[in-house]
Amino acid sequence: MSDRLTARHWKLLDIFEVVRVHRHISDGQWMGRRRIDRTSIARAFVAKAVYGLPTTELLIELLHAQPTLRKICGFETRRQIPSPATFSRAFAEFAKTDLGDRVLAALVSEHVGTRIVMHESIDSTEIDAREKVKFKPKIDKAPTPRRKPGPPKKGEERPPKEPTGISRQLRQSAQEALAELSRECDWSTKKNSQGKNHSWKGYKSHISWADDNVPLKAVTTSASVSDCMVAVPLMRMVAEKVTAIYDLMDAAYDAADIAKASRELGHVPIIDPNPSHKRGPQDPAQLERYKERTTAERGNSRLKDQFGGRHVRVRGNAKVHMHVMWGLIVLFADQILKPIVS
Repeated sequence: MSDRLTARHWKLLDIFEVVRVHRHISDGQWMGRRRIDRTSIARAFVAKAVYGLPTTELLIELLHAQPTLRKICGFETRRQIPSPATFSRAFAEFAKTDLGDRVLAALVSEHVGTRIVMHESIDSTEIDAREKVKFKPKIDKAPTPRRKPGPPKKGEERPPKEPTGISRQLRQSAQEALAELSRECDWSTKKNSQGKNHSWKGYKSHISWADDNVPLKAVTTSASVSDCMVAVPLMRMVAEKVTAIYDLMDAAYDAADIAKASRELGHVPIIDPNPSHKRGPQDPAQLERYKERTTAERGNSRLKDQFGGRHVRVRGNAKVHMHVMWGLIVLFADQILKPIVS
């Protein structure tokens, strides 16, 4: 078998050794018909991301065509290769149990948590989906009583304004803030690098990156969710695992409350000023340090070009997020192995 191992097979074996997905899967079963080993299926999904295969059907064909790959994943014979339906059920189980988040959190704790991350770069990337946009019914809001303009009269008490948006998130936990964000498939539009409006249907993945192009945490929301609405909870969740110094973000995150949340974590926020906000000249040292944010752009590009970010065939937020997480897990392992290979 070793004579038939190709360079890609060796790379896959190295990635398996880094990821160790078997540690996060329980195949315990009390009763009923015995299930196909979920660890082997999970290893096959890792191989799918390594090979950049767009569909599970192509993965199954490759497992049938390459005995070496089949055995590396854990299937001794062709008859042990699961059907597409079994792969689909296992994928749904992985998504429901947050397998991707648990594996990435373990990788971050093992390989990043013991050192200081100088620059944490936050950015989002579009995720095209092949599903219908869910209809959002209009919510009838109770009319708010109009108050008289001007300062309150003597003895008049006016109720304080309820905080909204990012200001509200400052008083919430990260989980509470994320729970209020939309997770359904919908449409969104943004300007591309050429200044042209670009629309897509699906989701948006918000990712925090470390200096060496390794992902630290990812959140998948509706495409229409603004980038700035995810920054505060994302920073707080990363801070539970990693010690960072600088938070680097583009103009979409230019908000005073985001900078405040960053400082509360002991970080130094470096945010590209929004042209609509009148700000003074930036510190040249911070401008030079802001260049490190290209880490996020390169990471998003690798996720989509090499590790399946452009080939989403599943439906629903949980499954789409799991698909993105397979790519991020393999990308993390690939980055960790680079210094060893070189």
